Amino acid sequence: MLAALPALDPGVLPDFPDPAWVFSHAVPLILLIAAVLAGRAALPAPRAWQIARTATTLTLGLALATVAVRLADPATDGWPLAFSVVLALVTSIGVVITRFAGTYLEGEPRQQDFVRWLCLTLAGSSLVVATDHLGVAVGAWIGTSLALQDLLVFYRDRPQAQMAAHKKFLVSRSADLCMLAAAVLLALEHGTLQLAALNDAARAGSFGLLSQTAVVLLALGTLLKSAQLPFHGWLMQVMEAPTPVSALLHAGVVNLGGFVLVRLADAVLAVPAAQALLVVAGSLTAVLAGLVTSTRISIKVGLAWSTCAQMGFMVLQCGLGLFEMALLHLVAHSLYKAHAFLSSGETVHQALVARMAPHATSLGLTPRLVSGAAGLATVWAAGWLAGVDLLASPALAAMLVVVGASLAPLLFGGPSRGLWIRAPLAAAALAALWLGLHAALRAWLPSAAPSWGTFPAGPTVLAAWVALAFATLFVVRALVVSRPEAPRIRSLHDLFFGGLFLDEWFTRLTLRIWPVRRTPRRSFRLLLAPKGGSAR
Repeated sequence: MLAALPALDPGVLPDFPDPAWVFSHAVPLILLIAAVLAGRAALPAPRAWQIARTATTLTLGLALATVAVRLADPATDGWPLAFSVVLALVTSIGVVITRFAGTYLEGEPRQQDFVRWLCLTLAGSSLVVATDHLGVAVGAWIGTSLALQDLLVFYRDRPQAQMAAHKKFLVSRSADLCMLAAAVLLALEHGTLQLAALNDAARAGSFGLLSQTAVVLLALGTLLKSAQLPFHGWLMQVMEAPTPVSALLHAGVVNLGGFVLVRLADAVLAVPAAQALLVVAGSLTAVLAGLVTSTRISIKVGLAWSTCAQMGFMVLQCGLGLFEMALLHLVAHSLYKAHAFLSSGETVHQALVARMAPHATSLGLTPRLVSGAAGLATVWAAGWLAGVDLLASPALAAMLVVVGASLAPLLFGGPSRGLWIRAPLAAAALAALWLGLHAALRAWLPSAAPSWGTFPAGPTVLAAWVALAFATLFVVRALVVSRPEAPRIRSLHDLFFGGLFLDEWFTRLTLRIWPVRRTPRRSFRLLLAPKGGSAR
């Protein structure tokens, strides 16, 4: 009977979708269904949390399945292994935050609303990671921002939270307009918004004026979404939101900008103006926010300023064409910030204990500068032993300065504790780990060879700017720590403690443009509220 059946021609068999593509797109769909089911007002809060926990656990399993598929078939055409890793990161953060928030908000009213907006935020974030269509990514990013808005104002009786959400709404909507305009321009010139097709067009040199303008708008929108100076104030003031929301924002949502730039790597490399914008804005934010962070006493506020600085560092890496380093930074920063915020209570306790303990004598300026030079030598030596010439390109040389300066505290902290041997070995091990992960992620990403186009001396000028900026950061911080009583240093400390007063200027500007008013029950209604009226 079976022999009587006609033989199937392999040439006419249907093309089944890539399993990794199917698994990755199932993640936001499951989270969207969970948001609908768990957000019902009549549903008991424990049941809503159970739905959310089940959904996030299932999505984590699907994300890990995409990693397994790509490890078995490491294709880089449609869904590279690196993107599967990022999706697994997003879903794992969703699992941890959902479980933490269920206990954190126990006994609070409106928990069903919180679960709904949490699942919608996670669904939008995972869709940004999963999709290969710029229009879908922009729409999902806008939806993520609007859902997060309701989480930020969960405690509606806190004026500081309302003000932060008000400023974030204005900044995010400005970024959305940039993104939408960029998508329209790219569609007009290329007739498609598929990310792979746009990258192919960029590599082929077919980016005209419309496409170049679009990429600059995408870069500007990313800077706005990533809380770069002077549009950063809302990120510091969302500490009034529940702690799980802070963890979700700092460990997940704010990192989406860097991922979008990585997905459009070739397009960014084809537009020197966008590269310059990312490098200059990102480096200024990283340096200034890093100086402000060193003056903060509040643990959570210090973490917020640290996020601002880290986002600046991520976008400048994208501007230099070091996309694999930016992706590595994204993963490491997300894991660190999720742990830091969810364990912030223990962190505060440890900080208080550390302040009560006797302090070692602070080193002077010269030993700190010597430690910086030792950090540079350590990173260069690790690269030389691994066969990586960190002086082969200006961008890598700039990263040599950054990583070397970051290892200096470990090196000058070692001798004061009697760790003359272990501290240099630990620094060398960290440098080798950084180089190894950098090489692995570069192999997992689609090819995006740096091409600085017609920008005059692009790599040299921008890389020299980055190296000078971070060298200045290292020297200024060394001066502040080694000579805190000097009059000029004290005045600098006061200036940095005030965040250069940039947020005060921006707050006055936003209140002139759109005065704050009572926040409506749903953030979507802000779009329809009259300028002078009150949205209810």
